[in-house]
Order: sequence, then C-alpha cells, then structure tokens
Amino acid sequence: MQIVETKKRVRLSKSARKNRKIELITTPARVRVATRNDLFGIMDLARIVHKENGLFDFNDVKVAEALWPQLTQSNGIIGVIGPKDKLEGLVVLRVANYWYSEKQFLEEMCVFVHPDYRNAKESRVQKLIEFAKKVATDLELPLMIGVLSNTRTSAKIALYERNFGEPAGAFFLWGAKTGSTDEEVD
Repeated sequence: MQIVETKKRVRLSKSARKNRKIELITTPARVRVATRNDLFGIMDLARIVHKENGLFDFNDVKVAEALWPQLTQSNGIIGVIGPKDKLEGLVVLRVANYWYSEKQFLEEMCVFVHPDYRNAKESRVQKLIEFAKKVATDLELPLMIGVLSNTRTSAKIALYERNFGEPAGAFFLWGAKTGSTDEEVD
C-alpha cells in the first residue's frame, strides 16, 4: 500500500506577505495592433492560454486559422503588449453576430497576460481591457466580453465588473472543466 501525502497550502502571515521580495515588473504596458509578424508569438501565448484554461485538445492549424482574420484585420483585431518574440499579453477581438440577427458586435475571444507579467506596476490586463473598449467605441459596436474559467473565477469576474458593470449572464459547464485537457502542449 502506497501512502500519498497531500500537499497543504501554506498561507503566509500578513506581515510575511508584506515583507516578501517580489520582483515587480516596471516596464510600461503599451498595447499595439498585432501584425502578421506576431503570429508565432501569439501562437506561443495561445499554447500557454490553453495549458492554463483549455477545454479541449489544442490544434495549431485550427488556432492559426481562427486568428488569421483578426491578425489581418479582415474580421477583427488583436492587441498585443511586447515585442513579437516575447509577447506579454494579448486581446483577440472578432466581429460577430448572433444566429438570429445581422446586427454585428465585437466578441472577445481571449484576454490573456503571460504569467511572468501578471505582477507588474502597470497592469497589462487593464491596458488590454481599455484597448478592447476603445476598439468597440471606435467601431461603434457593442463589446461582448466574459469569463469562462474554473481558476480564480471570482477575481476575474470582479475585474470585469469594475470595468464593465453588472454581468449580463453566466457560463456553465457540464462534463468538462477548464484547464483539464489530457493533452500536453509543448
């Protein structure tokens, strides 16, 4: 019989948390419009997104094909932070419509900040949200943005409520959980 010891979470005291040395990212967060040259960097981030929050197996070709219309701005736009070979974050926005209407809206496909840049003096996710709101305003389209995650969901919802107000619904998963795919992505 093998005894498996469960890992217990250790919570630091308030003073210990205050005094610990955390490297704060101080570089400015500037969102720029992604170009075709950013594809490989975006794909790298997409793999990390999938590893953290994916629902199903990752398919490189399908992801690249889904991003291409936004990357070429033929049906949306991608905002990125950082140089093409070391992207810090991205927001993917596409022009969509519901099955029952021709009315278009801006649909957020993904907002993501690389784990190395989540502890930054200038919030990357806040800059990406501001970019999404500006694009929606400039295009005069409503923006649909949401949270589909089983990890830190409450914190993500609180962030969106501060930026967008009261939510307009909720997502539910039956028979699946985000971040729980069997496939390991390189």
